[in-house]
This record gives sequence, structure tokens and C-alpha cells, in this order.
Amino acid sequence: MFLNTVLVVLTNLAARFLGNTLFRQHFHLLLSVLLMFGPGLSFWVSQHSIFAKRTHFLYRIFLRSGWGWTCIFVGSFVFVLSFSIRRSLSLSFRHLSRLLLAGGLWLGFCKLLDLLENATGSCYEPLVSTSDVSSGQPLLVLHEGESKAVCLKAGMLWRGYEVSEDVFLLCLCCLLLAEETAVFGPYLSLGGVSDAPLRILFLFCVVLLNLWIFVLLCLLAYFPQFPTQLLGGALGCLSWRVLYQGWYRMGPSWYCPGRPGLGLLNTKSCLNAENNTANGLKNK
Repeated sequence: MFLNTVLVVLTNLAARFLGNTLFRQHFHLLLSVLLMFGPGLSFWVSQHSIFAKRTHFLYRIFLRSGWGWTCIFVGSFVFVLSFSIRRSLSLSFRHLSRLLLAGGLWLGFCKLLDLLENATGSCYEPLVSTSDVSSGQPLLVLHEGESKAVCLKAGMLWRGYEVSEDVFLLCLCCLLLAEETAVFGPYLSLGGVSDAPLRILFLFCVVLLNLWIFVLLCLLAYFPQFPTQLLGGALGCLSWRVLYQGWYRMGPSWYCPGRPGLGLLNTKSCLNAENNTANGLKNK
């Protein structure tokens, strides 16, 4: 009973904050401020910290599979919320298709970034001579005609026009999480059913959102790469604006899944969900 009370209080506070209009309208600006001034934290953080190592489990387990973690938790929350209200698989899959479209856009941009880096980059072999030992800068010998994959496999260096795919992914995931979870606050205010599994999934999404913001700060502070990280963040914000501020605002159709909460956030749907739950309890 105590744990359930704590769960209700925490989720209600988080839902009210994420569903606030001021937060929804300015969250992308907060990420922009982090991208602009986050690298300045590198002057204050210690390079001996555990977060200064790329082998840290935070980067190995979460960052490398960032899109998978986001899809698991957000997809579960969206499916449970939509199905508990309308009991319609087609409507639930339509809302889930937003994640599929966002994933397709992310993969498409990643392929384009790889093509751009291959087209603009060159392969260099580092040679250390006695005169370079004192300066600490190895001599780089250009290898023409090598692709990036072959270059890196041979242990050489690849220098090209880069855009940070990690920052791109983190910004897109943060904005996606903020959009998809923002509907829970209005849903609760309309008297919607909110049992423990749904609240736990929502809480997991909130924790994941805060985790991605923390990982983004770690990348900016411990591994500053200007302007590649700024370009990655700009690409993530652009993807969010194209999808959630453009495409998804069209009416639901065969080519558009619609906005989060569309067809769910109305008093009638919430009352129907309560009646379905009550009938299920009576049958038991």
C-alpha cells in the first residue's frame, strides 16, 4: 500500500510536469542550451572520472543500444495506454507506427552521414619518428583510394566531415520521449484508468528520459567535439520538428499515424476504459 502510494505520487508529479504546456513548448530550447554551453563543462570536470572512459557501462550498454531501449519502454507505454482505453489493436499499432517512422528517419540520416563522411574523408597512416616523439604529434601519411571501413580495419586513421551520431540519437530520443509521455498528464486529468503496470511503464520512460539527458551531458563535458556535436543535436531537433511538429500534425490516414494521444484523450474514451475495468472486476 505504501509503495503504491509512492508510485501514484511520483507519477502524478512527473505527468503534470511533462504535460505542462510551457515544458512541451520549450524543451527543445533546453536541449539547444545544453548543446551550446555543455562543452564548457570540460574545464571543470575531472578527466580521471569514471565517466571519462568510453568503456564505462553507461556508454557500452545504454548508448550503443539507445534506440532499442527507447523503443522498448516508449513502445510498451504507448501500447498499454492506447489499448487500455480503446481495446483496439489497429489503433494501438497506428500509434506505435510513430516509433517505426522515427526509426526509419534515424537510420536514413545515419546512412547519409556515413556516405558524407566517406565522400569527404581521407585515410592516414600515423608514423612516429624520433623528431616527433618530443612533440607528441605523429606524422600522418596519406593513403588514397581507401574506404573508411578498410582504413579503420587496418588500424589507420580516418579524417572526414563528421556529425556526431551519438548526440543526434540522444536528442531525438529525448524529444520523442517528451512527446509520447506528455499525454499521460491530460489523460489522468480526464479521469482515465491508471493502474500500477501503466504507471510503472510511465515511470520507466521518465527515468530513461533523465538518463539520456545525463548521458548527453557526459558526452558534452568529457568528450567535447565542436562543431560535430552541435550539428548532431541540430539534426536531432530537425528530425523531431519534421515528424512531431509537421508530419504527425496531419489527420490520421494511411500515410500519417497522427499526433500522440489523438483519439484517446477525450472524456468518453476515459469513461469507457473505466467501465471496461469495472466490468472485468465484476466478472472476476
